[in-house]
Amino acid sequence: MTTHYDQPTTRQDTPGAGGPPPAAPPQAGEVRQPLVRRLWRGRPEDPRWARPAFLGLLALTLVTYLYNLSASGYANSFYSAAVQAGSRSWKAFFFGSLDAGNAITVDKPSAFMWPMGLSVRIFGLNSWAVLTPEVLMGVGTVAVVYAGVRRRFSPAAGLIAGAVLALTPVAALMFRFNNPDALLALLMALACYFVVRAVEDGRTRWLVWAGAAIGFAFLAKTLQAFLILPPLAVVYAVCGPVRLRKRLVQLGLATVALVVAGGWWVAIVELWPASSRPYIGGSQNNSFLELTFGYNGLGRINGDETGSVGGGGGGNGSGRWGATGWDRMFSSEIGSQISWLLPAALILLVAGLWATRKARRTSVTRASFLVWGGSLLITMVVFSYMAGIFHQYYTVALAPYIAAVTGMGAGLLWEKRRETWASLTLAAAVVAAAAWGYVLLNRTSTYLPWLRWLVLTGGLAAAFGLVFAGRISRQLALGAAAVGLVAALAGPTAYTLSTVNSAHTGSIPTAGPAGASMMGFGGGRPGAGNGGGAPGGFGGGMPGRQGQQNGNGSMPGGQGQGFPGGGMPGQNGNSQGQGRSQGQNQQNGNGFPGAGGLGEGGRTGGAGGGGAGGLLTGANVSSAARKLLEKDADTYTWAAASIGSQNAASYQLATGDPVMAIGGFNGTDPSPTLARFKKYVADGKIHYFIAGGGTGGGMGGSNSGTSSRITSWVESNFKKVTVGSATFYDLTQKAGD
Repeated sequence: MTTHYDQPTTRQDTPGAGGPPPAAPPQAGEVRQPLVRRLWRGRPEDPRWARPAFLGLLALTLVTYLYNLSASGYANSFYSAAVQAGSRSWKAFFFGSLDAGNAITVDKPSAFMWPMGLSVRIFGLNSWAVLTPEVLMGVGTVAVVYAGVRRRFSPAAGLIAGAVLALTPVAALMFRFNNPDALLALLMALACYFVVRAVEDGRTRWLVWAGAAIGFAFLAKTLQAFLILPPLAVVYAVCGPVRLRKRLVQLGLATVALVVAGGWWVAIVELWPASSRPYIGGSQNNSFLELTFGYNGLGRINGDETGSVGGGGGGNGSGRWGATGWDRMFSSEIGSQISWLLPAALILLVAGLWATRKARRTSVTRASFLVWGGSLLITMVVFSYMAGIFHQYYTVALAPYIAAVTGMGAGLLWEKRRETWASLTLAAAVVAAAAWGYVLLNRTSTYLPWLRWLVLTGGLAAAFGLVFAGRISRQLALGAAAVGLVAALAGPTAYTLSTVNSAHTGSIPTAGPAGASMMGFGGGRPGAGNGGGAPGGFGGGMPGRQGQQNGNGSMPGGQGQGFPGGGMPGQNGNSQGQGRSQGQNQQNGNGFPGAGGLGEGGRTGGAGGGGAGGLLTGANVSSAARKLLEKDADTYTWAAASIGSQNAASYQLATGDPVMAIGGFNGTDPSPTLARFKKYVADGKIHYFIAGGGTGGGMGGSNSGTSSRITSWVESNFKKVTVGSATFYDLTQKAGD
């Protein structure tokens, strides 16, 4: 089937038209086809294989993402604990509280947890109830990308786009994980789809829906949702098929929709009396606006994040979160997560814009490249240069854009393959994908060593055939294209299968096999070697940046210096935490004292099960510790309190009872104050204090933080109870009683 791009074949292709004509009503005696048959058949102009292939893609995506899902347990226990709290308290559900006692919230808005919270309310607390909504978001994102590409290009182009997205390793990771990124990716893809629909027919409703999608995405991951606003607004302002004045009015209405969709929750939180709502985790002044524009906003760009564990890029473009710069997406820390098809996508984006350079202003084909490609470029640039906290999994935001641009570019160049420039460019894209796939596979040289050569030789052979695609038979050209597609997708497919076949826990998961992505802070797959950080150690070091992957995991600028006494990497401190992963794989990783290191296991313990957890991972909770906390728990608002959210979350998930996270995620939030904590204890609202966990004395080794003052007061005044290797303080019994 040949697609004639930007030829007005229907009313919706004609600028200013009111959209596609309504379906003709059934004639007398005519029987409409059953709904199932219509869903299976798809659009009348599609080939018969198109809809079954699309539904098959969705089914395979669903099965792949559901496979081995429960192996990850509660994944990020920080957010799972908040989901559990929301299933017990509607107030916690609304605010995103970490505990049903509503002491403190997570450090994000709560909307991304609502689907998981509803699922847990219906099906009970278990891994499937928490993670299946994320899987469904992944399948939905694949469907949206397919629909967005297929509308203007061919069904084959849509299938390519959907397959590229589904087989992107970081997508397979995050659509099976309970972080905010799954909902964010879905809503960003929807926003792009709606804007392209608006360019098609000029209807206001599409822009309003786009604004609402971005606004609601703000309630998933705050300002990251606004990254793609500039290209979307500019594309419609220039390419919209109605008069300029109306375009501006429509954009104004879209802005109103954005503010309403994202602002209603913010307004309620800010206007709600602080004394009767939980403290806003991640902020220093109990303000969601401060959290939005500080820790989760501009701080991520410039690295100035108050209360954080430290920013990233320094003046030389390197830091604790990886080197910044134009090549960051291709680096050894990040490349294997997202960049497999990135070089090819950039080539195809340029080709698509070149092919449509003479098209009319309202060209939907060109607008599609500008919308998806503009979103790709602006997000990639921001990610490449942001100096604050940056994790590999953030790059899932790029996956829908890369997939759409790849599908659109491949579809357009295939239709134009008889033109020499198009066939050469298509061949160049295949070579770029194969060559870069070889490079990425070669970075883990012991992983399927035969695959990288298969990818390279297959890609080169396919490219040779595509050079002559306009001069050989259609069957031979299709064969070359199929070989090129297989070569391009073989690497990410292998990494995706490794991803779904592994467990992922903690705060910083990574995709692919062990050793595929090595970046400062640990937290990924239990026993996964060096993927995402050496097991049991705090940092696996930076490849090529003085860090040693085994032994003393140093960070750039320091020789094996970790967090001794609460100090930051690169400061003067030499004590070493003995890290232990789930497999008890001990090494000299620099961990938080008493935190057991921050390894891949996601539930590390200091000196054994039941010990305190770390900053990025939780704790192993022994059965004895669980029984201790569960006894008489119903008579207290909080069964216990602990420094840091991950540690508190582990005990809360183990017992089902609220556990207060003192200091929030990092242990550095000024909540509760020592005076407030003393009041809670005096009122009999907290039973136990769990020793260790989080950062204890606060960042930089300071002993003046709220968490440290509370710890000192508890240790001086209350009876110590030791259960296995874990230490508790009974806040109902004074020391010496």
